[in-house]
Amino acid sequence: MNATKRQSQRSILNRLKRARGQLDAVIVAVEDEGKCQDVVTQLAAVSKALDRAGFLIISSAMQNCVENDSDAEISIEELEKLFLSLT
Repeated sequence: MNATKRQSQRSILNRLKRARGQLDAVIVAVEDEGKCQDVVTQLAAVSKALDRAGFLIISSAMQNCVENDSDAEISIEELEKLFLSLT
């Protein structure tokens, strides 16, 4: 595994672990009958963390695909536009 791929994997795992920690906090807040506003705020943070992890997974896969296709003539900017068209 090359250094870029390892870095991407670390970043993905960090985001997922952060989301897991935030989800644990949501569960505890619900169990402890926490304030609705706090629960919803924390739940939104979980959702955002998962979305970011998902986007990172997709973008890493797309970049890997482009890097391994010697016939591909696409810039990072074009790759970003393609990626954003999926959202």
